[in-house]
Amino acid sequence: MKPSNIYCEPFCIQKGFNFEVHHVVYNQGDPYSCFMHFHEVHELIVFQDIEGAFFYNQGESTLNDSDIVFTPALETHDFELSERPKSWYIIQFLPSLLEEPDMATVGSFFQYGMHLRPNQKAIPDIKQLVQWLLKSYQESPQSEKSQWLLKLLLYWVADATYPVKPPHTLPIQRTVGYERLMPVINLFRHSRSVSLPLKEAAAKCNLSPSYFSRLFKSVFRYSYTEYSIRHRLYSAARMLSQSRLSVTNIAYELDFSSPSHFIALFKQQFGVTPKKYQGKVTDLALADVEEQSPAES
Repeated sequence: MKPSNIYCEPFCIQKGFNFEVHHVVYNQGDPYSCFMHFHEVHELIVFQDIEGAFFYNQGESTLNDSDIVFTPALETHDFELSERPKSWYIIQFLPSLLEEPDMATVGSFFQYGMHLRPNQKAIPDIKQLVQWLLKSYQESPQSEKSQWLLKLLLYWVADATYPVKPPHTLPIQRTVGYERLMPVINLFRHSRSVSLPLKEAAAKCNLSPSYFSRLFKSVFRYSYTEYSIRHRLYSAARMLSQSRLSVTNIAYELDFSSPSHFIALFKQQFGVTPKKYQGKVTDLALADVEEQSPAES
């Protein structure tokens, strides 16, 4: 599998599909970037090689090789990883999958954000399952085999792992602090760019600017201003990977003051310019096509 420097947040399930799976690889010292964010879909990450910390609704926990993290739709999460080589499989799927009749048993397991650790005997089985799932997905994402492999993986994870910390009883989106921020959180959920000044954002939540700032940072680990910028940058990464829009068009569509300002911030965040990032994503997509349809000799 070829290395991929595509980040957590830009992944987006293709219309008409109910899941996606990707293999992500970083070599020693490769720039890595993530920030506290959430998805509209469930996310399961099966780590291979990893060193760092996972931030989620239960706080912070240390990641070990072969660990697994599950984040439900709309729950915030973040990673801080070391510079050592790292790799993982990221599986994102629609919440409706767990509502299907044959998923009733396992659905009760995947209710909250969890940092999971497999039993030692189960590690080879889980790795084999996720490799089969990736191969089947690349061949035919909507095939019956792909659907059953995904369900089998979820059953296996539910049966053969244990939480690093006991499951909590209240999802983060229902906590008081999170609820009070919902008017602004909904803006981030439904908009690629949120340029609302801090005072207006606070007023939208019926909070004073100072209290709003403290509350926002306690939930997202970044100030409101920092988060707004990162949200736009990750929106840009998604747009670069899923469209052929020019860097200039994206810069103005996301309310950056100028293309040069956008390019500088993007490179600071992701370690490459938007143009190089877009080219890298295109090259990876072409490589996947070539792997799936080798030329006849």
